[in-house]
Amino acid sequence: MEGAKIYAENAIRKKNESLNYLRMASKVDAVSSKVQSALTMKGVTKNMGYVVKALDKAINSMDLQKVSAVMEQFEQQFEDLDVRTSVVEDAMGTEAKSVPTGAITSASTDRSYAEEDALTRRLAALRN
Repeated sequence: MEGAKIYAENAIRKKNESLNYLRMASKVDAVSSKVQSALTMKGVTKNMGYVVKALDKAINSMDLQKVSAVMEQFEQQFEDLDVRTSVVEDAMGTEAKSVPTGAITSASTDRSYAEEDALTRRLAALRN
């Protein structure tokens, strides 16, 4: 009987430990995503700095062709940023919506019932 209690306590502890690892993995993924977004924004900021400097030089020289070329480059970078943003938003949206909440709840409930049944059978076998 004592062995069954110890086994049950260990099983519960391991289950809680695995859930904590899953939570931690989720948090690490979120941080990774934020870091990736920050790096992308850093690159965009750097490119915008170059465009502003080039535009300043073109305006100071009053060369309309240079101003036009720099503005086209500026518009292209904004279009690229819009495309990247929409791709990231779409990817995040489809990942979040790819598994219905009901399926997650059902699967976790089924799993917990199966684990409970297996644990009950093991305890009953140990009692006999």
